[in-house]
Amino acid sequence: MSKKIKIIGVPIDLGFGRRGVDMGPSALRITGIADSLRGLDYSVEDIGDIKSPIPELCNLEDKNARYLPEIKDICIRLSNTVYTVLQEGAVPLSIGGDHSLAIGSIAGVSRFLREKSKKAGLIWFDAHGDMNTPESTNSGNIHGMPLAVSLGLGAKALTEIEAFSPKIESKNAVLIGVRNLDEREKGLIVNSGIKVYTMKEIDENGMSNIIRKAIDLAARDTDYIHLSFDMDVCDPSIAQGVGTPVKGGLNYREAHLAMEKIAESGMLASMDMVEINPILDYKNLTADLGAELILSAFGKRIFY
Repeated sequence: MSKKIKIIGVPIDLGFGRRGVDMGPSALRITGIADSLRGLDYSVEDIGDIKSPIPELCNLEDKNARYLPEIKDICIRLSNTVYTVLQEGAVPLSIGGDHSLAIGSIAGVSRFLREKSKKAGLIWFDAHGDMNTPESTNSGNIHGMPLAVSLGLGAKALTEIEAFSPKIESKNAVLIGVRNLDEREKGLIVNSGIKVYTMKEIDENGMSNIIRKAIDLAARDTDYIHLSFDMDVCDPSIAQGVGTPVKGGLNYREAHLAMEKIAESGMLASMDMVEINPILDYKNLTADLGAELILSAFGKRIFY
């Protein structure tokens, strides 16, 4: 892993119907995450935000893929930014913002690696599947679609960003922490061929075994791993400031152990930290946890 990190804020608030996640990047910055990463001997630069319009100023053209033109534009700009950061030899850390931003970050990573005849695996932490398409969705919210898009499913306007699809092969994609799926989404997940570890499997087998298997699968015949972490994968008792909390999520140590093991793999090429909603939080505790998890993913240990 490079010892240079560039932080990219993506205050996108279009992928979901509840306002507030546009303040997620600011909430993470307030924790002092850049200085904390420097304390781990990284060279860190915060390159600012990918500008995003607010929903009130956008036209809702497609109720099955809400704000698609605007989200496409943001994801193209994020993809280009991530690509440039990787060209500069740094690790892109995208902080959001709703999970639709992952369409852009994964596109940028995949483009960069594709040009080098390499590819990435994907580890996706989420309480939800994020595998809906405009045909399966109940809400039309694109933050419920980014994993599907990255695997080549869904609206062509999104899957064909960077002019190739899929961005990630399903055999190298792992979804961890799921406990709330839409009925039609279940079939899409099964048919996609991705590996899913529900909370039940984590309870039965332990996070240590689950994350080891996830890393092995994401790293099989790939060169790097992209990590996309939705804070709602954590239990609301430790992360209440998220847009779609679901009881029964990861506890504090399970979440940290997973990040620590990914750091130990040495394969982390890029990371998203998304869905922090300060409006629903208490004393910025969810952002504090998000910052701690970022540090663990980038190698913070008890002993150095």
